[in-house]
Amino acid sequence: MSEERFGDFVLVRRHGDGHVAELALDRPKAMNAVSTAMARSVAEACAALAEDRGVRAVVLTSTHERAFCVGADLKERNSFSDADLLRQRPVARGAYTSVLELPVPTIAAVHGFALGGGFELALSCDVIVADPTAVVGLPEVSVGVIPGGGGTQLLPRRVGAARAAELVFTARRVEAAEARELGLVDRLVDEGRDREEALELASRMAANSPVGLRAAKRALRLGHGLDLRAGLEVEDAAWRAVAFSGDRAEGVAAFNEKRAPRWPGE
Repeated sequence: MSEERFGDFVLVRRHGDGHVAELALDRPKAMNAVSTAMARSVAEACAALAEDRGVRAVVLTSTHERAFCVGADLKERNSFSDADLLRQRPVARGAYTSVLELPVPTIAAVHGFALGGGFELALSCDVIVADPTAVVGLPEVSVGVIPGGGGTQLLPRRVGAARAAELVFTARRVEAAEARELGLVDRLVDEGRDREEALELASRMAANSPVGLRAAKRALRLGHGLDLRAGLEVEDAAWRAVAFSGDRAEGVAAFNEKRAPRWPGE
């Protein structure tokens, strides 16, 4: 396993053959509250992972024992002028967008608090794995703002408009069992196993064609919300991008020869 640090608060680990990358939020003294510096580091780490063609899946984790991420750094925000807040906005937004736009499958491993921007980081991933200590929510209206890291758009896409409205408007926190029941998280695993289970799931994904994984994610993301006819056109474009690739040829050959594929990744 290799490690690379981005700024003071983000650590990227590449596991095994490097096809699974772990992006670890590492600001334990602040329970991973997203400061300006941390937001920049998240975006920089995601940019590096997006450009690395060897990476096939990314797992978003936390080094803090009791929190995934408690959201925006309100202590930092308290010192901001209106002009400071306006200048910070594209930096903060860039962090969430960078996770959302990673071109490979992404999995969030959540334990403890995942609130506000912390939950929005998880929502930006394709799959959320949580353990029983997880507490999630979007409490922004309780401090006079709104979810601004994608929450008002990503949450209704997960749970529907009415349920999302109830959760956003009440600002309530949801514990793990109810979160799984409502679809706020996808898998509920034994306590302390969220990271391990997420890495195992990522490894299963990363065993598949890197060309296929990227194209499938693109089709899923671009097609969501379109009418069926338009969505099928998105799917067809993604199919054409992989149908004549080296990965497709290798996948078919490996199947017929009853062996594990050796993906060329092109």
